[in-house]
Amino acid sequence: MNRTGEIGSGQPTRSNRYFQQGDYWYYSTREGVNIGPFDTLHEAETGASDFIDFIIHAEPAVIETLERYAGKAA
Repeated sequence: MNRTGEIGSGQPTRSNRYFQQGDYWYYSTREGVNIGPFDTLHEAETGASDFIDFIIHAEPAVIETLERYAGKAA
C-alpha cells in the first residue's frame, strides 16, 4: 500500500548490508561504518541484529558519540 502521492511498490530500495572480504564477513551500518570481521554470514547477520537492538536501547549520549565516530570514519 502506498501513501498519498507515492508511486511504486512502497518498499524502499536497500543495498545489501552484508559483504565478504577474503574469508570474512562484514556488515555496513547506515552511517557507512563497516563492522566485522565475522567467520560466517550468519554471525554477521546476528551481529547486525545485536547492533540494531543496542542502538534502539542506547542512551542519547551513546548515540551522539557513535554519530561523531561515524562522521570521522566517512
